[in-house]
Amino acid sequence: MNSFGSLFRVHIYGESHGSGIGVLIDGVPSGIKLTLEDFTKDLSKRKSGKIGTTPRKEDDIPNIISGVFNDFTTGAPINIFFENKNTDSKVYTDFKSHPRPGHADFSATKKYSGFNDIRGGGHFSGRLTLALVAAGVIAKKILNDFIFSSEIESIGILNKLEFDKKLENYLLETAHSGDSLGGTISLTIKNVPIGLGEPFFDSVESVLSSIIFSIPGIKGIEFGAGFKGTEFLGSKFNDCFIDKSGKTSSNNNGGINGGITNGNDIFLKVAVKPTSSIFKPQETFNFKDKNIQSLKINGRHDVAFLLRVPIVLENAVAIALADLYLQNKKIFF
Repeated sequence: MNSFGSLFRVHIYGESHGSGIGVLIDGVPSGIKLTLEDFTKDLSKRKSGKIGTTPRKEDDIPNIISGVFNDFTTGAPINIFFENKNTDSKVYTDFKSHPRPGHADFSATKKYSGFNDIRGGGHFSGRLTLALVAAGVIAKKILNDFIFSSEIESIGILNKLEFDKKLENYLLETAHSGDSLGGTISLTIKNVPIGLGEPFFDSVESVLSSIIFSIPGIKGIEFGAGFKGTEFLGSKFNDCFIDKSGKTSSNNNGGINGGITNGNDIFLKVAVKPTSSIFKPQETFNFKDKNIQSLKINGRHDVAFLLRVPIVLENAVAIALADLYLQNKKIFF
């Protein structure tokens, strides 16, 4: 299925090289002001064009088909469509028989008996993260007091202290070698109310992890101190309360206790794998010829698509939190 959420429900559709991609958002309260300009800032953060990103450039202009009238949400489902204008599909014709390592080519071809659209990765493409960003813009309007702040912590062997001096050369060198890079991104959400989430299956960690892993290339997640916290003694890991509001002296639990927000900042970090499409030849099995052959991938790909993921992460998390928030309020505005 391609849907997420309970009260704030998001459904994405489309393929990378089809006519376009889009998102259908149900459960949006009526009366929220929404114009095309509201999408500009977040959509621009996801765009390509910087060093290390794909040469493919799309307008990414949202076409709001339904659910908005006179610049206000109506309460009906909102359908937002983005047209694909800059596609080049010829390099993808052989990937069903000679699938790219790290991609969904092989698993998708097997699952859908070869009927899947292979062009640009089809429905598995990172292009569909555009739909998550668009839906997240609306989610953030519901969460208008929440403050989202994401930053890249590392790219390959570089940490954030080395970015300014070394990043551009590092990206150019990696691109020249035909390889790719991954890294880590952290996200902090401030002004989160106490009480969102449920124990066990609908815990905040469970719900956020579910949508975060819908972002292509995410391979790990940690909350608060995360894996580093396993090195602490309990006396150091525990977050002691310091005032009547529930604020704590540390935040090793990442703002969540028992699956429920505790009023402190939600803090999480994700691991993003290196871009799967690389220009270095790879020795991998050809299922048509039934032997291992050299695969040279052409086309337009990010050296580090990680560079475009922070806003996708922010807005995907906003979608999940909007759903939890509306469940907690149990009323529509």
